[in-house]
Amino acid sequence: MSELIDLRSDTVTRPTPGMRRAMAEAEVGDDVYGEDPTVTALEERVAALFGHEAALFVPSGTMGNQIGMRLVCEPGQEVLCDADAHVVTYEMGAAAAIFGISTRTVVSDRGLLDAGALLAQVRPRDDWHLTATAAIAVENTHNRGFGRVQPLAELQELWDRTREAGVAVHLDGARIWNAHAATGEDLATYGRLADTASVCFSKGLGTPIGSVLVGSAERIAAGRLWRKRLGGGMRQVGVIAAACLYALDHHLPRLGEDHEHARLLAERLGVDPATVETNMVVLDDVAAPLVAEAAKAQGVLVGRVSPRRIRLVTHLDVDRAAVERAAEVLNGLLDR
Repeated sequence: MSELIDLRSDTVTRPTPGMRRAMAEAEVGDDVYGEDPTVTALEERVAALFGHEAALFVPSGTMGNQIGMRLVCEPGQEVLCDADAHVVTYEMGAAAAIFGISTRTVVSDRGLLDAGALLAQVRPRDDWHLTATAAIAVENTHNRGFGRVQPLAELQELWDRTREAGVAVHLDGARIWNAHAATGEDLATYGRLADTASVCFSKGLGTPIGSVLVGSAERIAAGRLWRKRLGGGMRQVGVIAAACLYALDHHLPRLGEDHEHARLLAERLGVDPATVETNMVVLDDVAAPLVAEAAKAQGVLVGRVSPRRIRLVTHLDVDRAAVERAAEVLNGLLDR
């Protein structure tokens, strides 16, 4: 059998030869002492890209999200977010378990941001009967919304009205790069609409590990302490930061290819390509466990979202030929 075509997630990407060379040649130092020049270069570059004062390199998007929310929310306060948001679905209750932060959710249409619906749920800080709302978390693009891009107008409304309400905004920007590629909006445009933002390098950008948290200089200084408390202090981590810098130069500009491949895959499978905003395709009303096992036997790995739904994610390691082959296999199994 030829090499597996892995469409389960864009987290399965492997470092390219060029990225590996950049990692091997990276200048390093002890980052806990603030002495790793490659990490410093990455933090400064990402902060500038998103229009913030400072940035902090962390091992994972979950750590970035949790520290980011802690920086804008005190124990005993709450964060509002979508009911399917990554921060409340896939992060193991960390906000409550570690920081004493409550979360409250609002059901949306496949993760699509409705600023008004979230803002209507804000609870004031001056009523001691209520758990005060300190922040609203937004995910862009939305994972369980299958790569949906949040409308800029809704993001702007949320930002404007949270200023009036004294509520912060945290951006889970794990795939904000895909939103940028899909819309052409500048990364700083998204950055200026959040008080803190976590952006991930190990998905569409193809690094083996790493996320960056951005915010004000004061908040990021506090975030550095939280990173150490959580066991996220890293030493000669410039070997990973170099991969992230390489990804910004070489993999960010090509993200549009993944989106094109996703639309092609949708077209081949009879899914309306107009429903594919970034790099995710959804097959509904299928026998997901059976299809997944049968596809695996023919060299194609897919993600089972539910018993009747499959998710397909295009990425750096899936070229056009792989897309065509995957479509051929899946069409045979789905009898389409």
